Amino acid sequence: MSQKKYVMAIDQGTTSSRAIIFDHYGRIVSVGQMEHEQIFPSPGWVEHDASEIWFNVREVVGRALANATKQTGMELNHHDIAALGITNQRETTIVWDKNTGQPIYNAIVWQDTRSQDLVDRLAANGGPDRWRPIVGETLSTYASITKIMWILENVPEARERAERGELLFGNPDTWVIWNMTGGINGGLHVTDVTNASRTMLMDLHTLQWREDICHEAGIPLSMLPEIRSSSEVYGQCRQDGLLAGVPVAGDLGDQQAATFGQACFEPGMAKNTYGTGCFMLMNTGTTPMPSENGMITTVCYKIGNESTVYALEGSIAVTGSLIQWLRDNLNIIEASDDVEDLASSVKDNGGVYFVPAFSGLFAPYWKGDARGTIVGMTRYNTKAHLARAALEATAFQTREVLDAMESDSHVCLGELRVDGGMTANNLLMQFQSDILGVPVVLPTVAETTALGAAYAAGIAVGFWSGTADVTNNWQEHYRWNPTMDPTERDRTLRLWKKAVTRTFDWVDEDAR
Repeated sequence: MSQKKYVMAIDQGTTSSRAIIFDHYGRIVSVGQMEHEQIFPSPGWVEHDASEIWFNVREVVGRALANATKQTGMELNHHDIAALGITNQRETTIVWDKNTGQPIYNAIVWQDTRSQDLVDRLAANGGPDRWRPIVGETLSTYASITKIMWILENVPEARERAERGELLFGNPDTWVIWNMTGGINGGLHVTDVTNASRTMLMDLHTLQWREDICHEAGIPLSMLPEIRSSSEVYGQCRQDGLLAGVPVAGDLGDQQAATFGQACFEPGMAKNTYGTGCFMLMNTGTTPMPSENGMITTVCYKIGNESTVYALEGSIAVTGSLIQWLRDNLNIIEASDDVEDLASSVKDNGGVYFVPAFSGLFAPYWKGDARGTIVGMTRYNTKAHLARAALEATAFQTREVLDAMESDSHVCLGELRVDGGMTANNLLMQFQSDILGVPVVLPTVAETTALGAAYAAGIAVGFWSGTADVTNNWQEHYRWNPTMDPTERDRTLRLWKKAVTRTFDWVDEDAR
């Protein structure tokens, strides 16, 4: 085992970037965090400034090291860090000039729906499931493929520059690794199998880019990063940075990282992460499992030369961001944490159901033309009922994903492991257990996304011996057990599904 005492993870998320330092027991030593701007140029468009993200990543690394020094009483620097792991918001698309290091357009975020016309164009020849057996998912605005296409077709001279080999594509993991390892001075242009599996450009079976799909989408192969495993030494951090010489040794998309951090290493184990969106993954073993119920077949993780492990995933676009919307757009709460007290001030939702299809409906429906709907309102209702309906929407959407996943896998979940910021909301977690009818279990370390990336990096350099260490470190912190009467559960689910149908087919051709 390495004599160094810590591993750092960079978690480049949808709303913020964080650097977290962990010890050998998987405990958090310190955190550095900064939010970045959310840019909404048009309805359905969501962007980030990739340069701001890179600036923030450097800043949070410094903050984490400084905070660790305060926590431990000893000065921590790169000599104390055994390895660096990266995890990131998946599908979010960055294209930059490899010679200048400058992005040619803002990062197009995974929630963005502007590329629906491109989805329709690709689906015109063979339907939206034409590549599902190869890439594991239905054509939608979610994946990176049409975001890259949009940049190449709409940013001046982008197509020509790409054809000349001047432009690089990457999700935030690739962007961060490229910059961390040197940028224009020899930066590594790599990604891992989990992130590559979310572009719709990688073959799930061969783990290689599909030339035929890239050709039809008009994406030069020269833009794409090298695909590597999730746990191996890719290279070292640049010598002029705070982590000089530290091995960059782990890379996982955020949801796969959380699955890894939750120690879901056996087929049938599942976790749900409650963040900006909500994402449930179920380990399905070393063979990709096709879905007949709207789930995504994806890579779960790959450790070095070991066999690839796959998963089924249900992706929900709007959960935590709905609470931010209540705060920022409606101003019915001052802080996101206030939503629990407001929702708890009423005994139920008062008949109100809120379907937050702000970016269309993701799993299991995949309807890009759906839009958010609030139904069931009467003069009786107050903002407290709306707050409660907003929280319940997360639990209802999760139940629909679990139903689809169990139908595909023929596995009935015994418990659901959970993580993410919304797990601090006791009302939501109890309702989640009630509406699922199974226990909901929170681990001692709830920051499992960053932890999973740290574990992958640490395993690659021998800081941890393997997944057994991850399993041994995992500990239960709290458990919510279902208490709702089954008849009431069935009634509310029926009304929820009725509300969902009201969101369908809202966007007409002239209103995209």
